[in-house]
Amino acid sequence: MRSALSWPGAPMALVSAALFGASTPLAKLLLGGGLDPWALAGLLYLGSGIGLGAVHLSRGLFGMPSTEAPLRRADLPWLALVILCGGIMGPLLLMIGLTTTAASAAALLLNVEGLATMAIAWLVFRENVDRRLLIGALAILAGALLLSWQGGPSGVGIGALAIIGACAAWGIDNNLTRKLSSADPVQLAAIKGLVAGSVNLALAWSRGAVLPSPGIMASGALIGFFGYGVSLVLFVLALRHLGTARTGAYFSTAPFLGTVLALALFPESLSLKLIGAAILMAIGLYLHLTEQHQHDHAHEAMTHEHRHVHDSHHQHVHGPGDPTGEPHSHVHHHVPMVHRHPHYPDLHHRHEHDH
Repeated sequence: MRSALSWPGAPMALVSAALFGASTPLAKLLLGGGLDPWALAGLLYLGSGIGLGAVHLSRGLFGMPSTEAPLRRADLPWLALVILCGGIMGPLLLMIGLTTTAASAAALLLNVEGLATMAIAWLVFRENVDRRLLIGALAILAGALLLSWQGGPSGVGIGALAIIGACAAWGIDNNLTRKLSSADPVQLAAIKGLVAGSVNLALAWSRGAVLPSPGIMASGALIGFFGYGVSLVLFVLALRHLGTARTGAYFSTAPFLGTVLALALFPESLSLKLIGAAILMAIGLYLHLTEQHQHDHAHEAMTHEHRHVHDSHHQHVHGPGDPTGEPHSHVHHHVPMVHRHPHYPDLHHRHEHDH
C-alpha cells in the first residue's frame, strides 16, 4: 500500500502551504507600517495576478504553449464565486485580524482553513473522509480554540474571529476551486489575482486609504506573487491528485512555518498556550498525513478535458485534430472500469463510499 505522501500531489500541497504560511507574518510586517488592511489585501492579490499574468503571456511569446486545458464559459460562475470568497472576503478578514492578533497566533489560527475545507468537502460535496481524518480535524479544532481563547469575559478575541472567518471563506473557496482544477492553474490564479486585487484596492481607496510608498507596494506585490499566486497554482495542481479534503490536510502545515517565522521576526514569547496549541494541531496533522486509502472501486463513463498522459485511466483513441505529444490536453472519454489500487478523490476517483 502506498504512503499517504503520494507523488506529486502531496509535495505540491506542502510547497503551496510553505509559501502561504510565510506570507502571513510578512504581511503583518507591512501592516506595522500603517498600511490600510484592505489596501494590503489588494496589493497581495494584484501582485499575484500581474506576476502570473506575465507568466501566462510569456509562454506563448517564447514558443512554449501551455498543455493545460483553458477555462471555458461554463467555468465563469464558479470562477466568480472563487474570486468573491477567496480573493475578496478571505484576505480582507485576514488583514483585519492581523491588526489585533499576534503574528505567531495568527499563523497557527490559519489551521482552521484546512478544517473548514475538509468539513465542507465532506458535508456539502460528499467527499469521502474517514474516522482518522475526523479525529485529526478535532485535534486541529481544539488547538485553534485554545489559541483564540482570551479568557475572562472577553472570550474569543475579535481579531481571532476575523481570522477564523477568513479561513471559512478560504474553505469555501478551496471547495469551489476543485470545480476548476482541471483547467490551467496559471490562468485561473492570474484572473483571480487581477480581479480580486483591483476590487480590493478600489474599495480601499474609496474608504480614504492613501497610496503606499513604491517600496511597500513592491514588497506587497512580491509577497502576493509567491504567497498567494504561486501557492494557488500548486494548490490547484494538488487538488487534481488528492481531492479537496486531503489537500486541505496537507495545507495545514502552512501555519507552522508561519509561526516559526513570526517568532523570528517579532518580539513575541513562546507561551505555554502557543506550545499546547501547536502540539494539538501537530497531532491532527500527523493523522492526516499518514492516512491511506485502497479498495475496489468503479469508474463511471465520463467525458472531460484536462492535462493528462496515456496511463491506466487514459486509454482512449485520438481523433485527427487531437494533440500528439504527452502530456497534452483535449476533450476525451472514459469508459466504465472496475479495479483496485491506492487512490485519493482526484479527478478520476470521486466515487461514492459505503459507510
